[in-house]
Amino acid sequence: MTGDVKKRIEQLRRAIREHDHLYYVLSQPSISDRQYDALFAELKALEQANPYFITPDSPTQRVAGRPIEGFTTVRHAIAMLSIDNTYNAAELRAFDERVAKLLGSRDYDYVIELKIDGLAISLRYENGILRTAATRGNGEVGDDVTANVRTIKAVPLVLMDNGDIPAVVEVRGEVYMPTSAFIELNKLRTEAGESAFANPRNAAAGSLKLLDARITATRNLSFFAYATGELSEPLAPNHYESLQRFKKLGLPVNPHIVKAKNIDEAIKICDGWNEKRLELDYQIDGMVLKINRFDQRGILGATGRAPRWCISYKFAAEQAETVVESIDVQVGKSGILTPVANLTPVLLAGTTVKRASLHNFDQLKRLDVRYGDTVVIEKAGEIIPQVVQVKIELRPHDTEPFEIPTQCPTCGFDVAKDEEGVYIRCLNPNCPGQLKERLRYFAGRGQMDIEHLGPALIDQLIENGFVKNFADLYNLREDQLAGLERMAEKSAANVIQAIKESKTRPLWRLIAALGIRHIGGQSAQILADHFGTLEALMAAKEEELAVIDQIGPTMAQSICEYFSDPENRSVIDQLIKAGVKPEPPETRRSTKLAGKTFVVTGTLENFTRQQAEQAIRQAGAKASSSVSKKTDFVLAGENAGSKLDKAQKLGVEIITEEQFMEMIGERSE
Repeated sequence: MTGDVKKRIEQLRRAIREHDHLYYVLSQPSISDRQYDALFAELKALEQANPYFITPDSPTQRVAGRPIEGFTTVRHAIAMLSIDNTYNAAELRAFDERVAKLLGSRDYDYVIELKIDGLAISLRYENGILRTAATRGNGEVGDDVTANVRTIKAVPLVLMDNGDIPAVVEVRGEVYMPTSAFIELNKLRTEAGESAFANPRNAAAGSLKLLDARITATRNLSFFAYATGELSEPLAPNHYESLQRFKKLGLPVNPHIVKAKNIDEAIKICDGWNEKRLELDYQIDGMVLKINRFDQRGILGATGRAPRWCISYKFAAEQAETVVESIDVQVGKSGILTPVANLTPVLLAGTTVKRASLHNFDQLKRLDVRYGDTVVIEKAGEIIPQVVQVKIELRPHDTEPFEIPTQCPTCGFDVAKDEEGVYIRCLNPNCPGQLKERLRYFAGRGQMDIEHLGPALIDQLIENGFVKNFADLYNLREDQLAGLERMAEKSAANVIQAIKESKTRPLWRLIAALGIRHIGGQSAQILADHFGTLEALMAAKEEELAVIDQIGPTMAQSICEYFSDPENRSVIDQLIKAGVKPEPPETRRSTKLAGKTFVVTGTLENFTRQQAEQAIRQAGAKASSSVSKKTDFVLAGENAGSKLDKAQKLGVEIITEEQFMEMIGERSE
């Protein structure tokens, strides 16, 4: 019997590894999510019932069960050198001339690779099993980030092969965050009152340096292998064939890697990617040219910091010059003070940019941005406008450095810098600036969805002392509103009616609207589905919360801290007394869409995007933010953009809003 169990466990592990490879490496899934989840659940149950069969390389052991106290260091067996940069075709040709001179021949070819904008990582496999993963560090010594890298599904814990695997295989590559995952992460961070990451590279690097691998596991990182380090025996005589061997080992290799027979062909390939890079779901900042043959690399050697057999060709980021008209300090709902540059409007990467976040005061001080400065801006990762340079030579003579505030610009209360952090926060829990942002968030479409309760009206309600917390909204009277600016009797009645209608919003919306740190819409839905009532959530212990899938210890601590605060409990009591009675999670109306994945794009007539995604989940399906081969349906509304284009290229079925309503059983007769 024991032998049968062990045999089944080994079968399940092999099957799951194969399906991980098909999905995360080859993008060719052969089973549905539901079928995969069933295999994983069976393996997990068998291992829990027979813990003596659990091994570190099992798919169930990707995520460590507890945070580590800090990172140890790893000395690289072979130094991880940097790559020299070039910025134009002339510099590439000069590099090629140096190669030809050192080799005494032009009998060589190049391998051309995309320069992924991520974090260099070394993976060491011993007897086919992943033992350590380390950052580049200073090239000689890096941080041991094995626990975090194990959470990346594209990284195999066990190598595959049709033949013999060398005893030691060191694989070098890039850990990166896909653009779609970056956008979704920043959305969730903003919803939870945290500052957004500046670009996908920073997000990937920050995720790999977390002490809790359970949080890293939620960041949707990925990986491409591009080189070898230490090997107990060679994989192939040249680089290109080594990459083909990587594929046989189950390692993900970028599909756009090609060979070029000479520098002219290499330059043509590089130039072709300057525009095509915008079609990728990950950021690249250039190309890498590598001499293919290893024996020729040995002849070329290296300088103290970089090999002579490869070179990077960096793309120029699209930039624009404009003038800083003023610098504002915004107060977020969690008290974070953020400097924002107001700019003379300028066109950049297809959009007009009027404002650029300076992220934090350390960044503002480093750049020394001042009122009246001419600055260079670019879009970080083609997404977020940011100031990258100040034209000091054009600076007006009478400018002064921006003074970092010691008091909140809204309430005048003292501010303090986060311990071991870069953010400055207002320490006043009753700060009107924070209250305004919290109320705007509370009433927002993704939370309580209170129509007509816009920023201008919220400002007036606070300034007149009508609202001091969430619950006060539900005690407002029409006669109070009618006396406010631009608020006639009809408008006042509409606002009161909208507030009344919000009393019975779904539970997850109320949880999200409370503004608990780290808790956005997605985690609020997980909590609502798990606990069913607000009372049950409020009574939950930290250890109970921490084991919920996709919640973890950081969110658990934040939730418990929020509900243990007497003032927060008092506001919730007032909400309940005012008649706020959230609807419990709905029982799924149908399971016919179970296992299906939908992506919503464009503007819908009968749903907001959040409402459509909620309807998808209630129908037993999954709502995703990005289109892939694994997507079953794309629900396309008006002005659908790049997601629709990608769906068409991949052959994903595109449905109208009417078809969607038929599928979920809500078609109007």
